[in-house]
Amino acid sequence: MLTELGTRLREARKAKGLSLDDLQEMTKIQKRYLKGIEEGNYDIIPGKFYVRAFIKQYAEAVGLESEQVFEEFKSEVPVTHNEEITEQISRVQSRRTVSEGTSKVFSILPTILVVAFIVAAVFLVWILVQKYSGSPQAGNQSNTNSSQVKVNESGKSSATKPKDNASADDQSGSIDDNTGTDSTTNNDSPNSEDTPKPEQELKVVSSAGKNTTYKLSNTDTFKLTISSLGRTWVQVNNDKGKFIYQGILNKGDKQDFDITQEGGANIQIGHVPDTEIFVNDQKLEFASQQTTQNITIQFEPLKTE
Repeated sequence: MLTELGTRLREARKAKGLSLDDLQEMTKIQKRYLKGIEEGNYDIIPGKFYVRAFIKQYAEAVGLESEQVFEEFKSEVPVTHNEEITEQISRVQSRRTVSEGTSKVFSILPTILVVAFIVAAVFLVWILVQKYSGSPQAGNQSNTNSSQVKVNESGKSSATKPKDNASADDQSGSIDDNTGTDSTTNNDSPNSEDTPKPEQELKVVSSAGKNTTYKLSNTDTFKLTISSLGRTWVQVNNDKGKFIYQGILNKGDKQDFDITQEGGANIQIGHVPDTEIFVNDQKLEFASQQTTQNITIQFEPLKTE
C-alpha cells in the first residue's frame, strides 16, 4: 500500500518518464529497495540510516528537494538517534578545526609583518635609486643635444654663403627630400588585424548544494555538448524556461545544442558521475559533488564595434 511519501515520489518519477529500472541505474540502489520506499515497506531496508539515505537519493534523482521532502513527511521518515549524535560530533570537530586554524594564523602573523616591512623597504630603496640615477643621464643627454644643435647651426651658417644659385637649389632639394621621407615614416601604423582576440572565459558565479551558476563571456557563440559515460537523465531549457530537450543518455551517447540565440541554458542532470558537459569544446568542471545537479549557464556575448 502506497504511503503519502511513496505516492509523491512515484508521481515525480513518472513525471520524469523514469522506470524503477532507470532509477536503479541512476542511483545504484537496488530496485526492491526503491519499490519498498514507494510502498512504505521500510522493513526490507537494512537499518533506519539507509532508509533516510535512500529516500534522499530517490528524491534528488526525480528533481525534488530532499530537505523539503523530509520536512513535509517527517512523520513517515524514521529518525535515528545515531544521526543526531553524529551531527553533534561533526559540529564540535568543525569548531575545533576553526580554532586551531585561527591559532596558527596568529602564530605566524609577526613573521608575515616582518617580511612585508622588509619587502616595502627594499622597494622604496629601489625607487630612490632609479630616481636619482636617472637625473644625471637626462642632463648629459640634454647637454649632448645642445652641443649638436650648436654644431649644426655653425655648419649651416658657413654653408649659407653659396657662390652661385645652383648650390642653394641643391640644398633646398635635399631638405625637401628629407622632409618627404620623414612624413612617410610617421604615417606608418600597426595593422589592426594583428590584435589578438580575447580568450573565452567560463567561470563559477555561485554554488549552493546541487545548484551552480556559471558565466560564459569573451565569445560570440554558445555551443553546448552533453555526453554520457554510463547512463544519465538530462533536461535542457533556455534561460527563459523554454523547453529544449529531455531524455536518457546511455554510454557513448551525446547531444549537441546551439544556445547562441537562446540567451543562456538551464541544465538538470540525474546522474552527474556519468555526465560530461562541454561549452564551445571547453569541458565544464562541476563545482558540486552532488549526484543530481541543476546547472545554469549565463551567456554574455562578446561585443563587437
